[in-house]
Amino acid sequence: MSTILDIDFLENSYKEFKADELYGRWIKIEDIEPLCKKTRDLISWKLLGNSFEKRPIYKLRLGTGKKKILIWSQMHGNESTGTKAVFDFLNFIDSNVNKDITTTILENCTIEIIPMLNPDGSLAYTRVNSQNIDLNRDAVDQIAGESKLLRETLDTFNPDFCFNLHDQRTIFGVEGKGTPATISFLAPSEEESRALTQGRKETMNIIVAMNELLQKVIPDHVGRYTDEFYPTATGDNFQKEGFNTILIEAGHFPKDYDREEVRKFNFFALLQGIYHIAAAVKFESYKMYFEIPNNTQNFYDIIHRYPSKKIDFGYLYEEKIINNKYITHLNKVNEGDLSDYKGHSEIVFEC
Repeated sequence: MSTILDIDFLENSYKEFKADELYGRWIKIEDIEPLCKKTRDLISWKLLGNSFEKRPIYKLRLGTGKKKILIWSQMHGNESTGTKAVFDFLNFIDSNVNKDITTTILENCTIEIIPMLNPDGSLAYTRVNSQNIDLNRDAVDQIAGESKLLRETLDTFNPDFCFNLHDQRTIFGVEGKGTPATISFLAPSEEESRALTQGRKETMNIIVAMNELLQKVIPDHVGRYTDEFYPTATGDNFQKEGFNTILIEAGHFPKDYDREEVRKFNFFALLQGIYHIAAAVKFESYKMYFEIPNNTQNFYDIIHRYPSKKIDFGYLYEEKIINNKYITHLNKVNEGDLSDYKGHSEIVFEC
C-alpha cells in the first residue's frame, strides 16, 4: 500500500487551512501565542516552561496512537518557516478536511510539538538565544534552560521519531541541477564514521517518502544536507541515543523571500512524513535517500556580471530588525570570476 499523499489534493486545498495569521520571516511568540491557546477539539496545549528572559514556551499535543512523534521549531530564532508549517499542519488536523488522513494520523500516532523553542532569539531575530547560546549546539552541555526543556520533553515522551525544523540560507543549491535548494533533508549521523545504523535507515525511509511527494511539485529543488557528524548537535545526539531524527531545512524558492511558498512545501513534507509514519508497517526501504542530490553552496541573491571586464560581483541580503521592523540590506560579499555561481537574480552590464 502506498503511503504517498495526493499532491493535487494538497495543492488545491492548502488555502483552506493555511494559518494566515503568520506571514513572512519574522515570527515572534506574540504571533503564535493566540494560535497555541486556540480552543481545538483534537489538539491540547500546555505551558512547557519559559525562556531565559521569561517568555513562554508552549507544547501542543494531539493523537492517541502508539507511534510517538516529537516536533520542534525555531530553536534558531531567525528560522521561522517550520513554525508556519507547523500551524498549517495543526489547522489541517483541526479542520478535518481529509478524514482519512486525519484519522490515520490521530489513531496511530501521539504527537507533541514545541512550535517555538527559542522565543528570545525569535524576537531579536538571531540564531542564538538571549545568552548567546546556539541551542542546536547545546545538546551535550545543556547550558540553556531552553535546551533543558527540550531534553526533558524527549526523556519524558520517549518518541519513536523526531522532526527538527530549520531554515537554510539562500546560498544553497541542488548539486548538478542549477536550482535553489528549496527543501533539504538530513538523516543525521550517530558518530564520525557515518555508519548506516538501523535507526538512520529508518530515518532515511521517512525522508524517501517526503522526497517522493515533493518531486511531484518542486522537482529538482530538493537537496540532501551533509551528514558530517557534529558531536554537540541536537539531531546527531538524539539520533545516537535511538530517537530517530529527521532534519528538514527550508530554503529558497524563486521570488519567495518571505518563504510563503516554501512554507507550503515544508508543510507538504511534514504532513507526508507524519502520515508515512502513521500508515507504514515497516521502515525498511532507504537506498533512494542517496539518490537525493547533495546541497551545494553555489548561489548569491544577486550577481552583477560585467562580461567585457571579465568580473562579477556577488551580493547577499542581510536580515536585521531595526526600530522594531524587519528589513533587508544588500551587501557585496564577493567579486571576481563567479561563473561557477548563480544568482537568484542576475544583471548583465554590457559596457
